[in-house]
Amino acid sequence: MKQDVTESQPVYKWKLEKDIDVPMRDGTLLKADLFRPDSDETFPVILNMGIYQKDKLWVPPDDLEEKANPYMNWETVNPEWWCPRGYASLRIDERGSGKTPGQLVAYTQQESIDFYDAIEWAAKQPWCSGAVGTLGISFFARTQWWVANQKPPSLKAIIPWEGAADQYRDVLYHGGIFGAGFIVGWFTTHMAHHLLGRAYKHNPDTFQDNLLYRFMRNSLDSGAFHSQQAHWDKIDLPMYSVGNWSGMALHLRGATEGYMRAASKNKKLRIHCGTHYHPFYSEDGRRDQLRFFDKWLKGIENGVMDEPPVKLAIRTGHDDYSFRFENEWPLARTQWTKYHLDLSQSADAKAAGADGSLVTSNPAKTGQRTYSAAGAGHAGRASASASMHARIHVGGISLVTPPLEADTEVTGPIAAQLWVSSTSEDMDIFITVRNIDAEGKDVWETGQQGGQVPVAKGWLRVSHRELDPELTLPYRPYHKHLRRLWLTPSEIVQVQVEVWPTSMVFRRGHRIRVDIQPRDGVGSAPYTHYSADYNDGDNTIYSGGDKESYLLLPIIPAK
Repeated sequence: MKQDVTESQPVYKWKLEKDIDVPMRDGTLLKADLFRPDSDETFPVILNMGIYQKDKLWVPPDDLEEKANPYMNWETVNPEWWCPRGYASLRIDERGSGKTPGQLVAYTQQESIDFYDAIEWAAKQPWCSGAVGTLGISFFARTQWWVANQKPPSLKAIIPWEGAADQYRDVLYHGGIFGAGFIVGWFTTHMAHHLLGRAYKHNPDTFQDNLLYRFMRNSLDSGAFHSQQAHWDKIDLPMYSVGNWSGMALHLRGATEGYMRAASKNKKLRIHCGTHYHPFYSEDGRRDQLRFFDKWLKGIENGVMDEPPVKLAIRTGHDDYSFRFENEWPLARTQWTKYHLDLSQSADAKAAGADGSLVTSNPAKTGQRTYSAAGAGHAGRASASASMHARIHVGGISLVTPPLEADTEVTGPIAAQLWVSSTSEDMDIFITVRNIDAEGKDVWETGQQGGQVPVAKGWLRVSHRELDPELTLPYRPYHKHLRRLWLTPSEIVQVQVEVWPTSMVFRRGHRIRVDIQPRDGVGSAPYTHYSADYNDGDNTIYSGGDKESYLLLPIIPAK
């Protein structure tokens, strides 16, 4: 049934084939469900392969634009929407997960090899046109980067929708600090699903890999995660890189890095906000996905690549936003503006509950502020074993701008330069950028997991301060994470901190606030971090004079 249109229309009936075998090169058979149009024609395939169990029903929230149905599956495409439009959907359980036999060894090169084999198998089936695309959220986005490294010939386009691209920097070690809060919960939840849930009857011996040991044992970027990092010089196929402003600590950095660094000549960037599932299933999101795949999997000349390549949700506070198209990332008209740390507490800063001010010129005289590295919680100066139970967002210092005289747009990457010292051998820096309204209250946004989040976050363990000079940009420090440069007591060092990109229009009368803390700040959960047991001394921040410390903000002038 040929369609003479510029966008695929829902004209096909479809059918489901359950538990088919997908052979791997070593003889392993992966179990899959195939949803495809009920027709003798051939169709492109959208492939999802992961550990979330192809048979596990996802019941979406009532406000999802995609209508609930018995075939919904967490973070994967909905066959009821795609199959009528002339696409097949192949949903595969990785080895050792769901109904596929074997033992799961997650986050290894085996995953991308199996993904490669699945793509090439699908392309040769009589119901496939020979074109395969990948599209999915989170886990089903991250693995797209990794299989793209392998360059399977039949993989014609990818849409990694909110998918971390660097297992070390984007997920496990933010600035070198272990992101225990999310990954530990993620792993134990899926262990439970497979060892205690319905999947147990299919494979009672899965999930024996000591994954968390591997993650913690390899605390430097020394090669253990090579297969779970996008190799940008190898990724040259058409790609639509998608991120979420609210995805701090997981699903944001990979999108901008991918767009800036991938070798592809045909790439687009989209960044939205809110939860990490509502945009994927929205009418707007699905249309962006469909038009990209129509072009690269079906050859429909719809002009999608003639449009501006960057689509950004410009936030104005309290989840209010509108999309704007741009021609590049970062934006060429950005006014990179240094907001220096003024550590003398002015009357205005004190009235705003802050320890100092953010000012546009470097204070002539050097000042300093010292705070506890432990961040006293309900347990006092907690030991490392108790630190996960202490309340977060305590200690450190905060600085604010005066009330803004006009609406001020901040859109792009953020960086901080700080001069610091500690009485201990190391020091953790947690940066939180906040939007404070005229009444002194936070303007919160809905985060990727549905909770409240601030504007932006950044992190650095000071012993990881060594930069990669080839990859570092003035607005985006890039740290090597290959060795630890320990501090000696009271040694003053300069550090560059990567703060993940953002977009926010701070309204007239609002303040920009930055918190510099030894622990996770407000709006961090569930992406909290392990505070090492050397965090037991005092930390000091310096600014002014020859100790120029500042927050570099991408100010976008009003058109």
